[in-house]
Amino acid sequence: MSAKHFINDPTLLVNSALQSLTLTNPSVALDADNKIVYRRPNHAPSQVSIISGGGSGHEPSFGAFVGQGLLSAAVAGTIFASPSAEQIRKAITSHVDTEKGVLVTVMNYTGDVLNFGMAVEKAKAAGLAVEMVVVGDDVGVGREKGGKVGRRGIAGTVLVHKIAGALASQGRSLDEVFRVARLTAANLVSVGASLEHVHVPGRAAADPNSAESLAADEVEIGMGIHNEAGSGRAKVELPELVATMLAQLLDPNDKDRAFLSVNSNEVVLLVNNLGGVSALELGGITTEVVKQLGFWGIEPVRILSGTYMTSLNGLGFSISLLNVVNTDIGGPSMIELLDYPCEATGWAAPIQKTTWEAKNTATREDTTGSSESAKPSGLKADATAFSDTLASGLQAVIAAEPEVTRYDTVVGDGDCGIGLKRGAEAVLKHLKENPTTGDVVVDVAHIVTVIEMEMDGTSGALFAIFLNALVHSLRVLAPGDASPQVWAGALKQSCDALSKYTPARPGDRTLVDALYPFVEVLGKTGDLKKAAEASKKAAEDTKGMAPSLGRAVYVGGSGFEQVPDPGAWGLASFFLGLAGIRPDEEGWETV
Repeated sequence: MSAKHFINDPTLLVNSALQSLTLTNPSVALDADNKIVYRRPNHAPSQVSIISGGGSGHEPSFGAFVGQGLLSAAVAGTIFASPSAEQIRKAITSHVDTEKGVLVTVMNYTGDVLNFGMAVEKAKAAGLAVEMVVVGDDVGVGREKGGKVGRRGIAGTVLVHKIAGALASQGRSLDEVFRVARLTAANLVSVGASLEHVHVPGRAAADPNSAESLAADEVEIGMGIHNEAGSGRAKVELPELVATMLAQLLDPNDKDRAFLSVNSNEVVLLVNNLGGVSALELGGITTEVVKQLGFWGIEPVRILSGTYMTSLNGLGFSISLLNVVNTDIGGPSMIELLDYPCEATGWAAPIQKTTWEAKNTATREDTTGSSESAKPSGLKADATAFSDTLASGLQAVIAAEPEVTRYDTVVGDGDCGIGLKRGAEAVLKHLKENPTTGDVVVDVAHIVTVIEMEMDGTSGALFAIFLNALVHSLRVLAPGDASPQVWAGALKQSCDALSKYTPARPGDRTLVDALYPFVEVLGKTGDLKKAAEASKKAAEDTKGMAPSLGRAVYVGGSGFEQVPDPGAWGLASFFLGLAGIRPDEEGWETV
């Protein structure tokens, strides 16, 4: 686990985070002494107020869900600890509109239930109309282990908040809001998984070698949102992990966990980030979950994927399923309430009801293709010789990959060699499957398409621009024979085109250092071998050259004094391969 934080004082952390909510949403205020976030009074019609809360560390739950159409107030404890009954009582009695009653929602943890329950009873004793719903949606701990305590409350709770908040904002009665909130909670199942425990700021870091710590290749299935253990640990990849989690949610034969029969025609899926999963990876997880739900015959009518309830920076996620049922209050439906607009910074569901229900499956296809650039030009070369020469250069790039990667590890991020190798292998595959035609414009145009598809990053963009310009330049010089002078002229024009899009010039320690000398010498001599040797020397000369562009500028250090520029070396290797100069020839490896 990571024990590094920008704010290490837990009290300062909680207080400043709560204060931030008033900065990002002008409609909310903060009672800092009692850690209560609440909606500012306004001239809107009176409605049922909804209050929730719990320990801090689960943000955006609960404070960021305070806002029009969602919560009326949220009460925060310290990290992973329930707020006191007195904090909660003050929220009920003095920080929300009580005219139409108050609904309190709380997750099923002993401290929360006791403190919120005590505050509710005090408010009732004072004559207020207050109801409380306890949400226990977690199936990670089964009936046998859960005992009398019951299921824990986790991320599915936010769906209860959203539905109840939307109903309250429409002016419905406390009884109706209470019944629908309780019905929603009764039709929720959730389960989480995490790759490691979290570190609470201000506490000593756990011993990574202790029995409580997870191994590098382990995942805790069913882990709670306070580092609690789940149903077990496993060494599995994502597909198997998701299959296990869905079975715990949906398998009717698992008598220890078959808490709910998900049998509705409408099911809502919530994939929740526990705080430390990248947006990229959460997207991959969501795709896997939706795919496997299909194996259970479930096609969710709404899919929410994002950060709704965290465990600090927990490296995990949870899956929640809402079995949509009739609210029995004459409308609106649960789906309509989920879609109902709200103004809370923590709620992320920007897709409108009309968009979901349109079920638009239309796509756009590429109707232009590459037919324009692939038209015959009449600029001819020996097809076999062209293919063999090009293959020789590409094989040299592949052979140079370990060296280029080593250089890029010193001065960059280590991916240059792999990127060049990937592009070279893709073009070789293309040449094998698509023999060259002898029309160099057509042949280079086809190669450009491969490069554009297979090479990414800065190098991929530079090569794609250069090669597209080369196709244009060769076409301008057509028809005729593709002599060295024709190639040199076209390459020179391509260099000019490339210079429009990058400030890189010889001396900046980039692949341009190896490109320009090759083009210049080829133009002067028409000798491919001399041009390749000039490129190699220029690449060697980048050793010790201070970088002006590229990642090496940010990496810093003295690595540039130890190795040549990786991109320049990779390109020089290609030119040497074109010229037929082998690695075992004298002078190849002098760096």
